[in-house]
Amino acid sequence: MTTAFPLAHRDIFVKANGLRHHLIARGKPGAPVVMMIHGLAGQSRVFDGIANTLAEQFHVYCLDVRGRGESEWGAPDSYYTANYVDDLEAVRAALGLEQMALVGTSMGGIIAMNYAPAFPKHVTRLVLNDIGPKIEAAGVERIGQYLASAPEYFKDIKSVAKYYREHYAPMVEHLQEDQIAEFARHNVRKDDTGLLSWKMDPAIRKMQPPPAGSRDPWEAFKAIKCPVLVLRGAKSDLLSAETAKAMNESLPDCRVVEVPGVGHAPVLVEPVAKAALLEFLTT
Repeated sequence: MTTAFPLAHRDIFVKANGLRHHLIARGKPGAPVVMMIHGLAGQSRVFDGIANTLAEQFHVYCLDVRGRGESEWGAPDSYYTANYVDDLEAVRAALGLEQMALVGTSMGGIIAMNYAPAFPKHVTRLVLNDIGPKIEAAGVERIGQYLASAPEYFKDIKSVAKYYREHYAPMVEHLQEDQIAEFARHNVRKDDTGLLSWKMDPAIRKMQPPPAGSRDPWEAFKAIKCPVLVLRGAKSDLLSAETAKAMNESLPDCRVVEVPGVGHAPVLVEPVAKAALLEFLTT
C-alpha cells in the first residue's frame, strides 16, 4: 500500500452478469494476467502496494466485487459465492482474457477456489491468501461482530483509520500509521452530507448463509487442477495451521507459506508473502 503509483493505473468498467463492474488495471497489456480479488469488506485498492510490484512483470487487474468499491450493487439477497463466481467469469469474458492467475484474499480466495475447478482452462495458477475449505468459527464470529457493529458514517479519515486500528488489528497492526490511513481512505467515500460512508452495500453486513445446494468447500478445493499457493498469517484465526497442512496434502501441486507476525489476512507486501507470491507466479 503506497500513496504513489510508479506505474500507470487504469480504471476499467465492464457490464458483466447484469451489473457494472469496476477494475483497476496496471502493467503492460499482453503480459501474463494476474486477477486479484479482495475480501468480504474490502475493495480493489487494498492491493495497491503489491499490484504495483506485480505490474512490472504482469498485466494486473484488481476487481471490485459486486456491491463494493466502484462496482454496482446487486440485489440484497445476491451476495453469495455462486453469484461472485458467475460475475468473475462474465468479467473475464468481457475483458477477452483467455488465461489468468488468480490471487484471492479471504472471501476473494473462496471465489477463486470455486472458480478454478469450474473454469480450469482459464486459470494458470491460484493463490489463496489466508483462506481455505475449512474456516475457523472464532474468526467468522469476530468478522461478523465487527461488520454488524461498524458505524455507518465517519466525520474524517482519522476516525476511519482509528476504526481500522481497533477492529482490523490482525491485518494492520504491523503496518505504519500512514499505511493504515492509506488503507482506510479507499474504503470510504464522502456523501452529500459531507460525512464519510463505506464503499459497500449495507446488505453485505448481514453475512447471509450460503444457499441450499452450494458446493462442498473441500470438494471444490480438491477439484483444482492448477498449481496452488496457500499463504497463511501465522496469527490467523480464520485459517488454522491444521487446515493449511491438510490443503497441502490434498493436492499434488500445493505449497503453503506462513507469514510471521500477521493475522487475518496478510496484505501481501510483507517480505515473506511478497517473496513467496513473486516466486510462485514467475516459476
